[in-house]
Amino acid sequence: MSPPSRRARDATFGPVADLGASTRRYTDPGFAEVAVKVFPGEHHVTQDSHEMLVTVLGSCVSACIRDPYAGVGGMNHFMLPESGNCANSGWDTVSSSMRYGNVAMERLINDILVRGGRRERLEIKVFGGGNVMKASSNIGHRNADFVEDYLAAEGLRIAAADLRGNLARRVHYFPTTGRVMMLELRPLEEIADEVLYKSRLESDPVAGSVELF
Repeated sequence: MSPPSRRARDATFGPVADLGASTRRYTDPGFAEVAVKVFPGEHHVTQDSHEMLVTVLGSCVSACIRDPYAGVGGMNHFMLPESGNCANSGWDTVSSSMRYGNVAMERLINDILVRGGRRERLEIKVFGGGNVMKASSNIGHRNADFVEDYLAAEGLRIAAADLRGNLARRVHYFPTTGRVMMLELRPLEEIADEVLYKSRLESDPVAGSVELF
């Protein structure tokens, strides 16, 4: 089988090591850092300068957010735009599940703020939302639309973004420096975590009916 077509890039589009992480926390020899894998429906916040956050995105979206002065930052990973219980009056209605973008964004931002972050200093980078399986619902692009609309509604500026398209992505984020390194992957490659998460959601119904891929 021929090797996958991919682009390796960071904020300045430099090369990145190709990792094959399958555990939540591990030592990455390529970066000589502790890597923390962020799975679908989760988020992680840290003030450890030696932690690198890693996730693989298909139709999901991750926000990488930090306060550079407080030295705190984190990443989330969500699969659905917003809870069907969201009130039209705002984004602050929460669900019990991090599957939803509104919940994932609120919890990530709040966890940064309680560790000394300030809203006006937040540096925000967003990734993912690929239409990796070309489903009619186009959930990936809807996730991308959601995160842009959410941040605009909250008055929070996006510093960098790589959204939509039809490729999966692997993202490496260094919260204390803000550096992001990203690999674009073939559709269906290395998105097993999302597929597993999708199967769990199918047995745990969400608000409304949605085709996840």
